[in-house]
Amino acid sequence: MFIGGKWQKAEGDKHFLAYSPSTGGEIAHVAEGSRDDARQAIQAAKKASEKFREWSVWERADLLQRIAMVVEQKKEELAHFLTLDQGKPYFTEALKEVASVVRAFSETAEQIKWLETSYTPTKDPHKRVFSFLQPKGVYAIITPWNYPLMVPTEFIAPGIAAGNTMVWVPAPTTSVCSVKFAECFEEAGVPEGVINLVTGMGGVAGDEIVSNPHTDAIAFCGSSATGKVIAERGAGKPLLLELGGNGPTIVLKDADLEHAAQSIAKGCFTNAGQVCSATERILVHSDIHDALVEKLTAQAKQIVLGDPFDARTTMGPLNNYPVIEKNEKHAADSQKRGSTFLVGGKRAAHLSNDLFFEPTVIIDVKQDSLYNLDETFGPVAPVLSFRTQEELLKITYQNKWGLAAAIYTNHLKEGISLAEKMPTGLVNINENSNYWEPHLPFGGVAGKSSGIGRVGGKYAIQEMSDLKTISIDLH
Repeated sequence: MFIGGKWQKAEGDKHFLAYSPSTGGEIAHVAEGSRDDARQAIQAAKKASEKFREWSVWERADLLQRIAMVVEQKKEELAHFLTLDQGKPYFTEALKEVASVVRAFSETAEQIKWLETSYTPTKDPHKRVFSFLQPKGVYAIITPWNYPLMVPTEFIAPGIAAGNTMVWVPAPTTSVCSVKFAECFEEAGVPEGVINLVTGMGGVAGDEIVSNPHTDAIAFCGSSATGKVIAERGAGKPLLLELGGNGPTIVLKDADLEHAAQSIAKGCFTNAGQVCSATERILVHSDIHDALVEKLTAQAKQIVLGDPFDARTTMGPLNNYPVIEKNEKHAADSQKRGSTFLVGGKRAAHLSNDLFFEPTVIIDVKQDSLYNLDETFGPVAPVLSFRTQEELLKITYQNKWGLAAAIYTNHLKEGISLAEKMPTGLVNINENSNYWEPHLPFGGVAGKSSGIGRVGGKYAIQEMSDLKTISIDLH
């Protein structure tokens, strides 16, 4: 673990084993942090906060650029451990994730320098009022296993920009690449205690940093169920929560079907569908249903499952057993309700490790199925059909998620009108639901279960800052 600028073992030298999801082989012994280890990290962050909050914006920006430079220099090593630990293909996905990390740190360095606040007019002619951003203090950060480098970056880069110090607990199943990431912070000269890494179990190390009275705010990305627990355990603290999703992807009858099929396939099968904004619920106008499904099925059949270090592989394994069991549960539920599986729906029998799940296309999906109501988090393309906008909106609003949606149409007016009706924080028109860039606002909407606040560029910096207002009497 990396605490107070030093690498150390867990209390009692306790550890757990890390395994490769693609081979099942053991890859590392990982320190299993205790509550006392987490408390040490919190103390280190608290101590560091006293000085780091006084750093100028330009000093913080320079630090962010140094981190970007180190990550760029170590991109092949980081991508290697990312593939080894998480399972995504090295050439087509892991290298791209590392490149996104470099971009995010570099862009955040610029955003913080040009992020202006306000001078506010007052009724009293003798008063002058202005506002500026200050650090919140010590952030508890908990991150998932699907993008174990990029998601932490979404919190750590703006956290540094805002002048916060952080205690980071990553997902246990991707702790190995998290340690390699933390080595970059050390090499970039991050001051002692500004970023502290505690590997371990969420119910122990994670719970400690969330509930401990000496952490001032919480940032979490993961499941909605865990997000609810974190909100309860950290009651009263500022929350930045990026949670689950299963927003609709809508294909209107005037859409370009070739483009839609190719784009939707990327939304379904990138990272083996293990994305909170993945395309998991496809609503297609009945007039074009068969034509789109034929093209989408052809896309699914082109996917090559296999060794994620092989340049020919286009999709790797799922990361862990709970997620593949969930995919099997959703498939069984849909089969029971009379759906038709055109391809996939099961583990890939021809591969040695049993975490590979076949790319799956399902039609005749029922509105009461888990594919429609829950988040699958796998390489699935469940298709429902509609005829009227009334029917479309009814299906759209049926589940509890409110993160991302997509609409395919060649009619701009209809596309924008429909986008405004979507109960999601992000809507992409003629692009899949996964499209996002690090400077764009991303998060859920009120009344749904997809989170609170926004990550992305200046929006995350603002979320992770306190806005202080000062008035001056010139009378």
